[in-house]
Amino acid sequence: MRRRLSHRASRALPSCDSSPDSSPCSRATHPCCFCWCCCCSCSCLAVRNHDKDMCGSRRVSNMSTPGSLPGTEDRGRLSLTEVSSWALSFNALLDSLSGRSVFMEFLRSEHSDENMLFWEACEELKAETRKATVAERAKQIYLDYISILSPKEVSIDATVRETINKNMASPTGHIFNEAQAQIYALMHRDSYPRFLNSPLYQSLLQSPAPANPAADC
Repeated sequence: MRRRLSHRASRALPSCDSSPDSSPCSRATHPCCFCWCCCCSCSCLAVRNHDKDMCGSRRVSNMSTPGSLPGTEDRGRLSLTEVSSWALSFNALLDSLSGRSVFMEFLRSEHSDENMLFWEACEELKAETRKATVAERAKQIYLDYISILSPKEVSIDATVRETINKNMASPTGHIFNEAQAQIYALMHRDSYPRFLNSPLYQSLLQSPAPANPAADC
C-alpha cells in the first residue's frame, strides 16, 4: 500500500472548464500540447499516447531502470563495510549506488518505489545544463510523477504542486526542488527505518562478501 502525505490536499488543483466551447485545449487557434493543470477533461492522455507512438517508448531514467538493480551475484560482492555504512545516515545510503539499488528493491516490495525514482530523476535534471533538454526532462518528470493522471504520482502538498504548475511554462533544473525535498523527508522518516529493520537489509549484514580493495579501485 502506497504511503502518501496529504493525499486529499495534493489533489486540490484548479480545474478547467469541461465545456467543449470554453476549454482552451479544444480551441483550433490555440491547440494544447500539454495541460499543466492536469484536468481530467483535457487531452493530456492523448498527448502522452501520441508521444509514446512517436518515440516508441516513454523516457526512462538511466539511474532508475529496473534492470540496474543488483542481482543475487552483485549483492554477494557487497562488503560488510559498505553495507554497514548505509545505517550511518540516510544520506550515506543515497550516496552509495549499491545502497540506492538495494533500497529501491525494498521500496518496490512496499509499492512505493516511485518515490526513489522521482528523487533520482530530480538529481539528473539538476545536473543537466542544456536548456532544451531541461525542458524535455522536466515535462517527462511532470508526466511521470506529478500529474494526477499518472499511476506513479508522488505525494506532495497542494502548495508545492501549484507552484510547479505555474513554473512549467518555463522550467529550470530546480523546478522540482521543493517536491524532491518533501519526498526525501517522506522516505527518510517512513521508509528508511523500515528498510534498516527489513529482512533484505539484515540478510546483507549477516552474509556480506569479504572486502575486495582491488574491485573498488
